[in-house]
Amino acid sequence: MRRAGRRGLSSAAYGIVVLALAACGSSPAGSAPTATSHTVTVLAAASLTESFNRLTADFQATHPGITVAASYGSSATLVQQVNQGAPAQVIALAGEAAAEPLDTSLVKKSSIFASNVLEIAVPPDNPGGVHDINDLGRAGLKVVLCAETVPCGKAANATFKKARVVPSVVSREVDVKATLAKVKLGEADAAVVYHSDVVAADGAVKGVPIRDPFNTSLRYPIITLADDAATAEFVTYVLSAEGLATLQSFGLGAP
Repeated sequence: MRRAGRRGLSSAAYGIVVLALAACGSSPAGSAPTATSHTVTVLAAASLTESFNRLTADFQATHPGITVAASYGSSATLVQQVNQGAPAQVIALAGEAAAEPLDTSLVKKSSIFASNVLEIAVPPDNPGGVHDINDLGRAGLKVVLCAETVPCGKAANATFKKARVVPSVVSREVDVKATLAKVKLGEADAAVVYHSDVVAADGAVKGVPIRDPFNTSLRYPIITLADDAATAEFVTYVLSAEGLATLQSFGLGAP
């Protein structure tokens, strides 16, 4: 990249630039310096929506001058966006496998901060009579899963393979929240989502546990993509006892 200098600027323009820089670098006598505001952009898996909304609110309340801008989506999509140059300082993913396609040259640090398991979500009155994973293979039952390219879809496939069940799938959705929405709207008898999504639904759906021999667990990494102080403070907060307690209150497991 060519270094910018005085060449190409008129004398008058150069003088304005110098004066502006001088003004930015000093404060009037007797006044305090203006506090610097920082924004930390966070991309997080859809299953972290509710827990990270609370985390960011709590963090901002105790860290004036730092704003956390969080957005959510499928982990596969978020990784693709970062690889293509999307501006982000932090990315939090559903499962370590989701991080494998991430360009390692962008990674400053990575830590496991939570875990999760799958759970069957059904409407509160459970009209399909779903009580076990084997029921999801019953003809006529409307089952919705995540797309096979995203972590919750891959994990569901692994679980059905272990249980030797062929589910009665009517659709596959872009991420776990879209999958859960089908049950909330009464458009499906059951969906395979994460335990944390059932907890976060706060009674809008009922959870049916998947037995341990068949269930699939995921370890969630939080990956730092920048080395500025504000980003480090946010990641430190997520990994703190307070941050982990918040995550676990939304149904996520210990790291």
